[in-house]
Amino acid sequence: MDALNANLESITQYQNWRATVWILLLTSITYVVARLAWRPSFPKNAPKLLKEGYPIVGALRFFSDRRNFARHGTSATKTGNFSFYFGKYQIVGLSGLNGRKTFFDNKDMSMAEGYAVLFTTTPSIPEDAKTAGQLSFDKWFSRTIMAMLKKENFVKNLPILVGDTRSALERAVARGGEGSTSGLIDPFDDLYKIVYLLTMRTVGANEIARSPELLEKTLGLFETIERCSSPTRIIFPWLMTPAHLRKMYAGGKLYMIFSKLVEARKQEGRREDDALQFLIDSGADMIRILSFVLGALFAGQLNSGINAGWMFSYLATTPYWYKQVQAEVDAAVEKHRKSPDQHALDVLSSLPIESWESDFPLIDLCLRECIRFQLVGTAFRKNVSGKDIPIGNDGEVVPKDAFAIYLLDDIHFNPEIYTEPNKWDPGRYLPDRAEDKKEPLSYIGWGVGRHPCLGMRFAKLEMSIIVATFTAMFDYTLADPKGNPITSTPTVDRDRHAAHKPASPVRLKYQLRKQPA
Repeated sequence: MDALNANLESITQYQNWRATVWILLLTSITYVVARLAWRPSFPKNAPKLLKEGYPIVGALRFFSDRRNFARHGTSATKTGNFSFYFGKYQIVGLSGLNGRKTFFDNKDMSMAEGYAVLFTTTPSIPEDAKTAGQLSFDKWFSRTIMAMLKKENFVKNLPILVGDTRSALERAVARGGEGSTSGLIDPFDDLYKIVYLLTMRTVGANEIARSPELLEKTLGLFETIERCSSPTRIIFPWLMTPAHLRKMYAGGKLYMIFSKLVEARKQEGRREDDALQFLIDSGADMIRILSFVLGALFAGQLNSGINAGWMFSYLATTPYWYKQVQAEVDAAVEKHRKSPDQHALDVLSSLPIESWESDFPLIDLCLRECIRFQLVGTAFRKNVSGKDIPIGNDGEVVPKDAFAIYLLDDIHFNPEIYTEPNKWDPGRYLPDRAEDKKEPLSYIGWGVGRHPCLGMRFAKLEMSIIVATFTAMFDYTLADPKGNPITSTPTVDRDRHAAHKPASPVRLKYQLRKQPA
């Protein structure tokens, strides 16, 4: 009997223990789910909350169908502003002139913190790099990039940048074999890589710019970081997704490459006249150096790298502007030609910075229009004021600590501002039309308000060098990869989150232009 009672007691204890485990497990799960499901409520004077969305994850269409999601939100409210959740984050969609003024002009709407959380395509900044002395990383980055891009640095690097462009295009021609005068160039590969080379030369390291192998390797790692974006990390920032692990691995490889370059310079007592040396001399550590270089390369490659390909695609299918740009380049060459037999590329190689910045206004207009087309998706901000920020005089607010988004098509493809907005037309910026000045903040391609584009001067110079050099070398048309003519430029996917290459591959079918004997 004692043995039976002991067995019954053991069974009871086991059942109680198992029940206790299940209770603890269910309690833990309930706690975790409750923590994940909890999110701060919007104040009553926030814009209307969209009904769309799911518990915990929020409005997934913000990531999967962003343009239509934002347009739906704008049309669903009287003011055009709306609220929604993405994960735990409170987000306010802004539109119209009041929305733009609040978004771009308010000093407490932080661009850096907005993009750090919501734009997963950008390289993440390690915690160790977020302060530089007493400066936040974004302020330190701004001061550093402005110091690097001063005029004296432009003048110093100008002949090298022009030479790099010429050499790269001559190598592309050489692929056709000795004596070749015609062929195909991939504008979204060949020109994309030229932009990477010029940007690396300006904000990176000379050792990489001089080495085709290192250029190829670092560009591949950079593109891996760019590709590894996922909404999962926004909703669950602690979750180690496969994409995030690949991103960390690529970042680690880049860290090692730059670390070896720095160490080699120290061991050899060697100095280079480049951005990496500037950062070393400023006392920046390796994490901060890599964060700076990645940020600068990302900004340049995502914009100029893509725009270069689109620029020639549009010009090749728009005869009027093709001829106008060609005439502008020819006029600049003739203006500065020192002898009748001087090669056009030799003339361009000798142009001073003042000529590069003043002799190509039509190239600048074409770039302006390319940016309007390629600036897709939304811009981001975060309210860091610690209080609600009013949206104009409508009585609505962006809640404290909330994020704000602005759909760029809200202004750039507004038919009341831009005539035939889906038509590529650089003439819309000429003084007699000035469509971009119809109302305040009508063009935001170069940044506006408190956040102008710090690299604008370099981006314009870079594009002028590439377009002028290419135009001086070639006559060209748009073609498919087999060389068959294409009469219209591929359509831009406006549902994408950033500038991108076209879904259908294109080529530039070129013929070398005749030069003075």
